Amino acid sequence: MSDQSDWLLPGAYPVTDGIHRLPLPLPMDGLRAVNVYTVETEEGLTLIDGGWAIDESRSQLDQGLASLGHTVADINRFLVTHMHRDHYTQAVTVRRELGAHVSLGIGEKPSLDIIGDPLHGGDTTAAQLRLAGAASIAAKWARAAERAPKPDPTWWEYPDTWLEGDHRLTVGTRVIDAVSTPGHTQGHFVFADRSAGLLFAGDHILPTITPSIGFEAAYAAQPLGDFLASLAKVRAMPDLQLLPAHGAVTSSTHERIDELVAHHATRLSQCLQAIHGGLHTAYDVAAKLPWTRHGRLLKELDVFNAALASMETMAHLQLLTAQGKASRTEEDGVYLYAL
Repeated sequence: MSDQSDWLLPGAYPVTDGIHRLPLPLPMDGLRAVNVYTVETEEGLTLIDGGWAIDESRSQLDQGLASLGHTVADINRFLVTHMHRDHYTQAVTVRRELGAHVSLGIGEKPSLDIIGDPLHGGDTTAAQLRLAGAASIAAKWARAAERAPKPDPTWWEYPDTWLEGDHRLTVGTRVIDAVSTPGHTQGHFVFADRSAGLLFAGDHILPTITPSIGFEAAYAAQPLGDFLASLAKVRAMPDLQLLPAHGAVTSSTHERIDELVAHHATRLSQCLQAIHGGLHTAYDVAAKLPWTRHGRLLKELDVFNAALASMETMAHLQLLTAQGKASRTEEDGVYLYAL
């Protein structure tokens, strides 16, 4: 199924022999589903990503597996691309129930440590927003976080295996490359079945939207620099069919990577233009840029997306600073940027 309007429909869709795509629902307006991929082996099922641990997702997972003649008891392994809740938490709950093995990138450990520490509070986003000069958004974010129900701490248990560096995995008769791709998060991995011409891309490469950069509990120093380096690494691999976490399966990783690199080159240029003539916060710059495919202003975005926009702009300014094209100072706990 390649129609972008149809990828959300529940079911189990064949990708190739022994591999199916199961879109599972998400409780949010923007991203309405996450693709989980099943790989059949003689030992049982390996799933790439697990979905969000909510009742609707578990019901749809059960139904999708039943249509393939399986149950969740047939899952013996999860390869999770990263620790965001729509990818990781259902894998952990299925493991607790049935004993499936869960693997996750070692770069996710600092964020899991923060989320799992009751003394820390688990949410570092408001502090990042204040650094970006987005004090009003930070205040709204903090109030929303206080009102929100606390996540189940058992969702954020450690995996059975930490994935470290690029290496190969045996999945039944398949040999799959686990490729470290920090950027979206520090511990993000993609999984490449080169013999079948497939890339399980997680949120590293998405077909119609630009992945958020560095939105995690433990923030990276250069999330955009990491992301662009990871894109270059995957671009150097053979051109593979793109199996994204959000969106329809598409034919070319190379084509989409080139589009993402071009997008960020444009964004970097826009950020440089925006800091002419004095000192500017990331929030100031974000307010000058168009957002979403509809070109909306920052003030038109909801709190969540305005926060993402402010932090992503700060990531671009951090990279420009590292490249020597901009300078950064700090005043009263706020970063200020200039040419």
